[in-house]
Amino acid sequence: MLRIENLEVAYGKAVALHDVSMQVNDGELVALLGSNGAGKSTLLKTISGVIQPRSGSILWNDQEIHTLPSHKIVALGIVQVPEGRAVFPELTVSENLRMGSFARKDDTAVTGDMKLVFDLFPRLKERRRQNAGTLSGGEAQMLAIARGLLSAPELLMLDEPSLGIAPVIRDNIFKVITQVFEERRITILLVEQNAKLALNMSSRGYILENGKVSLEGKGSELIDNDYVKRAYLGY
Repeated sequence: MLRIENLEVAYGKAVALHDVSMQVNDGELVALLGSNGAGKSTLLKTISGVIQPRSGSILWNDQEIHTLPSHKIVALGIVQVPEGRAVFPELTVSENLRMGSFARKDDTAVTGDMKLVFDLFPRLKERRRQNAGTLSGGEAQMLAIARGLLSAPELLMLDEPSLGIAPVIRDNIFKVITQVFEERRITILLVEQNAKLALNMSSRGYILENGKVSLEGKGSELIDNDYVKRAYLGY
């Protein structure tokens, strides 16, 4: 499905990603872990077309996409929910959700998906006429994920969905992520600071350190790895 080969990304002379190779297969939930500054968000932005790589390739169903603009990548079914939520504060919750579906032509399917996300996140339905700027951090994260789902993704990339939100809201959001993965069969690439949570729910995982992939394996294997335990799980 998604294949990354020997990817290098730089900001001027500073190399952010070096010789990164990885893949996300259809029907997987893949965790991408690493410390702050490891290059995780840079990788997602490069897949999304926001950043252009210096070398290497990104393939989606064997089609090279690393030279495509972001809107064409979204049209292929690759959707990113960015770190920090990035909702449109002056638009209502419903208007934000409609922004997620702007490229879709089937109004009936969009209406059905709108009902789906309101069922997944009842709080958004209650606040659908509120401006997004009035939402709490957890509610804004719900909205960002729901907006991503309105794009009808084949691959949903989530960048730090638990960052800065209360544990009870985090648990609700991850319950929804699991439900979407298991029931809707949406393939997910998850960047998450809570390594234990991410690895427990993932099919496979990658550890990114200093812009390079240092470890990869099944989620269950990584959670039992001594180095991962020390560096990411705190024991």
